[in-house]
Amino acid sequence: MAMECAIRHIQDVTIMDLRGRLSLGEALAFGPGSDLVLTDAIARLAEEGHKKVILNLAGVKYVDSSGVGQLVGALTAARGRGVTLKLVNPVKQVSDLLRMTKLYTVFDIRDNEAAAIDSFSNGAAAGA
Repeated sequence: MAMECAIRHIQDVTIMDLRGRLSLGEALAFGPGSDLVLTDAIARLAEEGHKKVILNLAGVKYVDSSGVGQLVGALTAARGRGVTLKLVNPVKQVSDLLRMTKLYTVFDIRDNEAAAIDSFSNGAAAGA
């Protein structure tokens, strides 16, 4: 089953609502025939001029080591293209995994969407 992804915009911030499992072999489903991985999706957004991106992880119930690799790859792709990437709403399993791997020191992780959006305009770019 592909991970589902809905993209929406609030002001100049792009929010990717992820749902499903972030694991080996999972592609993002943007509609019929879509096989984008997270890194490709970030690259595509950057090409379209979206420079502030939030990954909403509230619907991600499972992340394995490959999924962690996808998150790191997404951050690397974002940074390489001048995109500021933030994570928001990680469920306990995902939050625990980010802490265990010490990636919480690399990513800008916010508890809620409003805080993440506000942090863009307040110049708080920790992890960017």
